[in-house]
Amino acid sequence: MGAGLIRIGIDLGGTKTEAVALAPGGEVVARERVPTRREDYRAIVADIAALVVRVEAAAGGRAAGIGIGIPGSFSPATGLVRNANTTVLIGQPFDRDIGAALGRPVRIENDANCFALAEARAGAGQGFGVVLGLILGTGAGAGIVMRGEVHVGPNRIAGEWGHTPLPQPRDDERPGPSCYCGRHGCLETWISGTGLEHDYQRATGERLAAPEIGARAAAGDAGAQASLGRHLDRMGRALAMVVNILDPDCIVLGGGLSHLDHLYRDLRGATRPHVFSDCFETPILRNRLGDSAGVIGAAWLWPEA
Repeated sequence: MGAGLIRIGIDLGGTKTEAVALAPGGEVVARERVPTRREDYRAIVADIAALVVRVEAAAGGRAAGIGIGIPGSFSPATGLVRNANTTVLIGQPFDRDIGAALGRPVRIENDANCFALAEARAGAGQGFGVVLGLILGTGAGAGIVMRGEVHVGPNRIAGEWGHTPLPQPRDDERPGPSCYCGRHGCLETWISGTGLEHDYQRATGERLAAPEIGARAAAGDAGAQASLGRHLDRMGRALAMVVNILDPDCIVLGGGLSHLDHLYRDLRGATRPHVFSDCFETPILRNRLGDSAGVIGAAWLWPEA
């Protein structure tokens, strides 16, 4: 493949960092994953720069564009990363550091925006005007795509529902768990995979990974079923708040919790009572691109490449 004909996308996750090279037709021609050294900022920069070099070599060409999805965003006031649950990124000129390490410009966007962009263009959200992409994994984030383009807003915080308060909290949900952002009771502390794990631990005294909680619930374990029930109720309240503001044409779920089958069966019913409407039939869809959605969306941050 000739130089300048590929795009590279990087998805900087909490546990892994993935790189892909896309051919002009959109097919993946090279891919590599490495663990994220999330406690070491300089190591993250070096690892991404090395990934780009290796993926370019595997694809047989120099990238026309490099896009990176991160678990945070850039402040329009300072140009530095903020709101990142990989906290070593906070306050850093990440775009400049990566650009210097690679010797060329990069485009960086919130990882949930990258997920939503990929699913809107080539996944479950294809054909819908306004796509709300929700990531429920280590944290909880959202991306909004309107007619094929990511909506970020003038403050670059569109979709940051994970750091809004849980709506209509019960007495036993106040003040809520502490969040890395300095507040208590953020949605992320309740509805993310981490939030589900903490809820189960508070109720049972046992720490389990979210997939295991789902497996136990499917096998009839009462404690796991109760934890999933509380999570579903909180998801319904949280999602209704966004629906009441945005009223998207479809909702696509991503992240580890998107593998929980009951969300596609029951979440709309849990949301409906809290929506300010006499009906709520918006489709809630399983993502089609799987774990690759974010990294593919990052590559598409260069649509003109």
